Amino acid sequence: MKLSRQFTIFGSAIFCVVIFSLYLMLDRSHLDNPKNHRREGSFPQGQLSILQEKIDHLERLLAENNEIISNIRDSVINLSESVKDGQHSPEVLNFNQRNFSEVLPLATAYLSIEPEDCQFASKIGSQASDVQMLKVYDILPFDNPDGGVWKQGFDITYDEHEWDDKPLQVFVVPHSHNDPGWLKTFDDYFRDQTQHILNNMVLKLQEDKGRKFMWSEISYFSKWWDGIDSQKKDAVKRLIEDGQFEIVTGGWVMPDEASPHYFALIDQLIEGHQWLEKAVGVKPKSGWAVDPFGHSPTMAYLLKHLGSDTDILCHMMPFYSYDVPHTCGPDPKICCQFDFKRLPGGRVSCPWRVPPEAIHSGNVQHRAWMILDQYRKKSKLFRTNILLAPLGDDFRYSESSEWDQQYQNYQKLFDYMNSHPEFHVKAQFGTLSDYFEALNKAGKLDGKSGNSVFPVLSGDFFTYADRDHHYWSGYFTSRPFYKRFDRVLESYLRAAEILYSWAVVQSKKFEKTKMFPSVDYYRLLTEARRNLGLFQHHDAITGTSKDWVVVDYGTRLFHSLMNLKEIITESAHILTLKDQEMYSYNAATPFFTMTVIQLGKQPRHLLIFNPVEQERSSVVSLYVNTPRVKVLSPSGKAVVVQLSAVSFLAQLPPLGFGVYELLEGLNSETALADYNLYHNDKAKLVKPYRIFTVKEVQNALDEIMLENHYMKIWFSGNSGLVEKINTKEDNKNYRVKLEFAWYGTTSNRDKSGAYLFLPDGESKPYVFSDPPIIRVTHGIIFSEVTTFFSHVTHTVRLYKVHGLEGQSLEISNIVDIRGEYNREIAMRISSDIESHNKFYTDLNGYQIQPRQTMSKLPLQANFYPMTTMAYIQDSKIRLTLHSAQSLGVASLKSGQLEVIMDRRLMQDDNRGLGQGVQDNKITANLFRLLLEKRNEVNMKEEQSPVSYPSILSHVTSSFINHPVIPMITSAGSFISSLLNTFSPLISSMPCDMHIVNLRTIQSKTDSGPSEEAALILHRKGFDCRFANTDLGLLCSTTQGKLRVHKLFNKFHVESLISTSLSLMHSFPDARNISEISMNPMEINTYRIQLR
Repeated sequence: MKLSRQFTIFGSAIFCVVIFSLYLMLDRSHLDNPKNHRREGSFPQGQLSILQEKIDHLERLLAENNEIISNIRDSVINLSESVKDGQHSPEVLNFNQRNFSEVLPLATAYLSIEPEDCQFASKIGSQASDVQMLKVYDILPFDNPDGGVWKQGFDITYDEHEWDDKPLQVFVVPHSHNDPGWLKTFDDYFRDQTQHILNNMVLKLQEDKGRKFMWSEISYFSKWWDGIDSQKKDAVKRLIEDGQFEIVTGGWVMPDEASPHYFALIDQLIEGHQWLEKAVGVKPKSGWAVDPFGHSPTMAYLLKHLGSDTDILCHMMPFYSYDVPHTCGPDPKICCQFDFKRLPGGRVSCPWRVPPEAIHSGNVQHRAWMILDQYRKKSKLFRTNILLAPLGDDFRYSESSEWDQQYQNYQKLFDYMNSHPEFHVKAQFGTLSDYFEALNKAGKLDGKSGNSVFPVLSGDFFTYADRDHHYWSGYFTSRPFYKRFDRVLESYLRAAEILYSWAVVQSKKFEKTKMFPSVDYYRLLTEARRNLGLFQHHDAITGTSKDWVVVDYGTRLFHSLMNLKEIITESAHILTLKDQEMYSYNAATPFFTMTVIQLGKQPRHLLIFNPVEQERSSVVSLYVNTPRVKVLSPSGKAVVVQLSAVSFLAQLPPLGFGVYELLEGLNSETALADYNLYHNDKAKLVKPYRIFTVKEVQNALDEIMLENHYMKIWFSGNSGLVEKINTKEDNKNYRVKLEFAWYGTTSNRDKSGAYLFLPDGESKPYVFSDPPIIRVTHGIIFSEVTTFFSHVTHTVRLYKVHGLEGQSLEISNIVDIRGEYNREIAMRISSDIESHNKFYTDLNGYQIQPRQTMSKLPLQANFYPMTTMAYIQDSKIRLTLHSAQSLGVASLKSGQLEVIMDRRLMQDDNRGLGQGVQDNKITANLFRLLLEKRNEVNMKEEQSPVSYPSILSHVTSSFINHPVIPMITSAGSFISSLLNTFSPLISSMPCDMHIVNLRTIQSKTDSGPSEEAALILHRKGFDCRFANTDLGLLCSTTQGKLRVHKLFNKFHVESLISTSLSLMHSFPDARNISEISMNPMEINTYRIQLR
């Protein structure tokens, strides 16, 4: 009763303060400019707009105050319930006290979701598709008969008169696939081969107007372009205008489609397209991907939204490879005879021991019939009489002689076939655009009118096998150290892009801030974009390059990471100053640093950047040089601190900074963590430590238990691994058992390698002869259990905070298998969830793909790529494993999830690399395990070929992949000049809206930044049917509507114009807009100008 009265008085007081504040502000608006007051009652247009802005600001204040009152009400209600339950507020803590209650955020938040936002996921998806790949897998027997000359296929026959009325039209497309690193580094390939290919292209295409050539890798093309003279550049532009030379896709690389995150896929496309538009004035029309090891629908979606002129057609090549022996038709022995680089006397020959023959009048008729037979057989696999026949391979056409051999001999074949009507064929050189235009003319691509002859397909093409049981699921995990590095660099690049974009705007406002090195930093940003883009190449992020090439990629990534940290810290400096005229730039003595924090007599200011677009309550952990530490919040209040590292709960604005103060000294809010060490060693392992209490126990426990507000977790006292979870809301126990396992490789001649996973059967349990050392940490911010195995240091951390971070388990595995021989280590999670043979993995962090574990497939075929998450579920529970790195994942039994963490293989798998994977690093893998209760499940919807994460799951994934970025003021910096907080947004963005990037666009006149940036937004699709209520998310949903002109707090939106995904195309009705409306799952790009 007393509490209720206090709440009433408190709420009334706040209401009075709010109303009085609004009155004063309104009154002030009348007094702002008394000299210009007009008695007529009419206002100038400028004053009207100012008044309108003030009214809008008051509306926002009212909304914010309503939210504050609502949060206070919820907090008091929760406090009232805690008092009823006999719970009390945490006692004041110091080094001598041990009270490990949860740390509360500033306000408990409940997610508000509009009912309309829940309708999207409840609809059964993919009704428009004609072919669903999951159904195809059900139908296919996956037997492996010998197909004859087409080993993986069947015998193809045809009627010779089929083309009498409609002649066969053949486009032979010369191309050269240039890997930006594989057996050689990017620079070595360019020096030895690529530059010669492009130089020859300019000369040889000009010799005959009928010759065509195609190129895709802009990383190489731009390097070559920068080194050629203007005369050669003009010649290339003429060849493009004449349709002889075509640039396809236009990305920085031809990316892998399994491991990359969609952020990086988009970024390398933008980098390629922006360079092409500025340097060459070209806009690619078609996509081309011949070498990735499987295909993702994410890439098809991105290509569609690039704004290509033609519809997207997924053209799968039916034969074994994209090289010449496997592209003209089903018989490689015949097709190889039409690869004229292999003419006798050359350095390469046909493995079928029948060499090509130079075409002359004596053999042209016979040879023309031979290749036409192959063209006809290949055309029987397609729906039209228009055939695409690629003519190329890796690094082809590097020698002038090959250009002559291929073009001259093929031209003789074309001339003969085209001049003989009885052949019923028209053959010619062509590009992809020529092929698509022919399809358009024939009316085969008119999808809008419903006349397209091609089916719509949904699903993906994983896991790829090129022959027998040789499934390419090994590369999903190969070189995991670099896969993790890739994700870290992505996070830093995105943070640097956003902060740099704001810093450039800020730097133009004041005289002193013009010192900000925007041009130099733009060069470093561009280099980082290109190094990240280079690593998306299908032999880089995949872990399938030579050792020294991997080192080259790693060196590039590392240098860019260091440069991005500099951009972030200096951008933070200019943005967080109270007085911009105090700004000064000195590269030798940066204002902020990212190092171990040395505390002394003077306080140090800690700046913490929140890279997500929603307000965030996150645990921050730092290393300092003393246990005597005190942390003050932006408002100057001491915060609760756990000392292991220095850990505390930070409240951060969306995409903004919180400024915390670190002091040396004892503080009642600072509590030491307690450590218990369990082992079987008779001797003491830890020397007495003067700060921390470490209790050693020689006898193993039956079990270990950790708990917070949401759950209890039980661990095995023998292994230190999770065994059971109890959810406190309903007091139910769930079996969630974690274990490790080994895979070996088969004893057959073909063994696992960088690409292939060929295990020797089911996994073997990870066995330890002696119980491992187990360290249990109890603290006020988090508790954790760390188990020290021979090959894995395994930590499960439970955050003892309310809100999002307390609702999932953080799992860290530091993996070291450098001493193993042909072994792969997996982490397996077993539960009592009745998932049967179905599980779900994400594709590129963009969408969820249902999977089925099939007994008719070998074990290795049931592993799939996981970029950010995988989950299993039944009608009541969903268990999601969130991942901060791309790895291979499977669910081989009902209720299980299994992820391969590292692999060490001693031999090549005969896919061209010529080595095994033996350069393993000590690798830290990071995961979060989230258990959610489902409700209102329609079992009919469970058969849908689509699925969506919950909002809680989306934000959990965002937090693990975009951790907060702390930076400390350098010793001697003038710290009183900093703002307490920097809040660039007025409020949190909707929970389902994500800023993929805010990417400053390059100036058209020089190498510096322009005044525009690319604002890339993603509206996520989510499933509402989960029972979690206290989500701790400080955001809501708005049915995809966003008023961008009222989004920013520190900046004004000058213009906002919708464009294609990579900024390559402007829409015909493009105009300056103030509100964005997006459908779920859409990714849109806007040109934005801020001031």
